[in-house]
Amino acid sequence: MKYEDLVKMSVKDLKARLKDLNTQAQAATGKDLDALLEEATTITGILDDVKNREKLAGIAKDAEGGAEPTGGEKSEEVKDKAREERGQNIKDGKAVKFSAKKTFGVKNALSVSQTVTPAHSAADVKETFNDVSSLVDRVTSIPLNGGETYQRGYVKSYGDGAGGTTEGGDYNATEPVFGYVTIEKQKITAYTEEPEEMIKLPNADYDGVVEGSVTKAIRRYMSRQILIGDGTSGKFKGIFHNPTETKDQVIDPATDLEKTAIDDGTLDDIIYDFGGDEDVEDAAVLILNKRDLKAFAKLRDKQGRKVYTIVNHGNTGTIDGVPYVINAACGAVTDTQTKAIVYCMAYGPLSNYEMAIFSDIDARKSLDYKFKQGQIAYRADIFAGGAVAAHNGFIRVKRPASA
Repeated sequence: MKYEDLVKMSVKDLKARLKDLNTQAQAATGKDLDALLEEATTITGILDDVKNREKLAGIAKDAEGGAEPTGGEKSEEVKDKAREERGQNIKDGKAVKFSAKKTFGVKNALSVSQTVTPAHSAADVKETFNDVSSLVDRVTSIPLNGGETYQRGYVKSYGDGAGGTTEGGDYNATEPVFGYVTIEKQKITAYTEEPEEMIKLPNADYDGVVEGSVTKAIRRYMSRQILIGDGTSGKFKGIFHNPTETKDQVIDPATDLEKTAIDDGTLDDIIYDFGGDEDVEDAAVLILNKRDLKAFAKLRDKQGRKVYTIVNHGNTGTIDGVPYVINAACGAVTDTQTKAIVYCMAYGPLSNYEMAIFSDIDARKSLDYKFKQGQIAYRADIFAGGAVAAHNGFIRVKRPASA
């Protein structure tokens, strides 16, 4: 963006733009990276100018208020009026500020730490590694605000009874078989607290990070439940979920693949075992653990060449052109420590999983709950549910139990 456009933006928007530039810089190179750095430097300069203006305005205000009124009675009248206003604000529950210099007797003595070697703080908060799988954004979302349940019908088979008939004989019956899955509403919540000192820290938006953490926590939970939701009353029915009743099984467990290691035939086994007998399905995605992705990447042939060509794009990418999504809720074929059966991968069109959204994410901030302790509370909630919505919509890879 040009300088003239940047100077018109608010401080909040400028900081948001800096974060956006940082995100873009992760994939940029050469001239593009230089341009991003130049814009970031310009924004930093504008923010510094804003701080200096605010500082100068504060100095001017202190100087203006420092002069004593000429008449003693008038001075007392001004002080009494200020006390009256502060008292009324406290009664009304409004924030009241007292001069630290007057209240605590702060001296104007200079020190090395104050003037010669001033402390500086960063203008942003360094983010940690991503812990939300993009799976939650790629399955089919059905907005159903205010609903309670959502029922999806699907075809299990089209019937296979067609054949020859003698003259005057009955037609062969070929009735399609249907199945149904019900998605129930689940309340998902997240809550956190922070001391009020956090919002008073200079420059960096610590408060914004804490506030945003509750919505990230909800998204992370939902991305995991898409795979491992246990399907109990009012819960997500995950791709790896196996209902006890056969009639409720959208994915037939008999179609599961068993793998104890990742080799040069693993990807082909998954692709060609998925779907019907007449087609090789396209537009499908492999969901897997990062440890298994690493195993695909490390596999070498006899000449030491990589068996699989892997392109990484953060949480997603391709293995020999097959799209993948990383999700930590998956087990790992390469994990030999666990002795029980573990589901490790799923392959299929992500549109075959439907997530019903029964409400928006409601995020709230409260200054009142723990007012005495000076704690600020954040909470967020959403009503949602999900289930596989196509017969054998995914093929699942599991590591069998070991002795």
